[in-house]
Amino acid sequence: MLAYLLAIPTLIVGAGRLGDIVGRRRLLLAGICLFTLASLLCGIAPTLWLLVGARVAQGLGAATMMALTVAFVGETVPKARTGAAMGLLGTMSAIGTTLGPSFGGILMSALGWRAIFLVNVPLGVLNVILAYRYLPARPRAGKAARPRFDHLGTLLLALTLAAYALALTLGRGRVGPLNTALLAAAGIGGALFLRVEARAAAPLIRLAMFRAPLLSASLAMSALVSTVIMTTLVVGPFYLSRGLGLDTALVGLALSVGPLVAALSGVPADWSTGLAPRA
Repeated sequence: MLAYLLAIPTLIVGAGRLGDIVGRRRLLLAGICLFTLASLLCGIAPTLWLLVGARVAQGLGAATMMALTVAFVGETVPKARTGAAMGLLGTMSAIGTTLGPSFGGILMSALGWRAIFLVNVPLGVLNVILAYRYLPARPRAGKAARPRFDHLGTLLLALTLAAYALALTLGRGRVGPLNTALLAAAGIGGALFLRVEARAAAPLIRLAMFRAPLLSASLAMSALVSTVIMTTLVVGPFYLSRGLGLDTALVGLALSVGPLVAALSGVPADWSTGLAPRA
């Protein structure tokens, strides 16, 4: 689980810039193919470490899909409809998040844990066909106009997140010398990342954007909400299954309640702002 979650933020920040370099549709197709092949490898993995490695690859593919799906909204939808399109995208994402735990719980109860990975293979193939058929392909920028990629910032971000996650995971909740050292390394890595981003010609994160109070408050709220949601999705299944004794299918149904509410509220939220198309 940690391997998958760590791989996503490692690439998701730079996926947009990579899309500008190699082409968004091309990179999205590569991400879907990587996710699909990694899912197949997860489903047939004979050892734990092969499963962990496949989960890392799966997370990299997922990061590409998550970042470029949002980018394609701005590229394919008129500005007047962007708000409604983003609301619809959020609703569809919430529907998928609702179906995932419930359907996954049923699959695990009936066919075992490998089924939740193998089911992604035909879905991935369908996504490749749809993306190739309907998403616009734009020519890549010339070498002179091609944006640069922040390799050092990406590396520092990956190492910082890895150290932070391991610091909170190793020791099973007990604080020790290794946890303390990893947490200190994460703090130093975070400070170095900010320093590198402040001086980089093509930074992953433009720190000047945080000078806008409204944007900073929105980003802080988004970070807090994401923290709560991810904590629920990661820790929740263990509490529901081991603490409350629910079977796998019921755990999936319980975890689907939150995303279901999000799915039902996404589009009406945009109607209330007048961004959705009127009849």
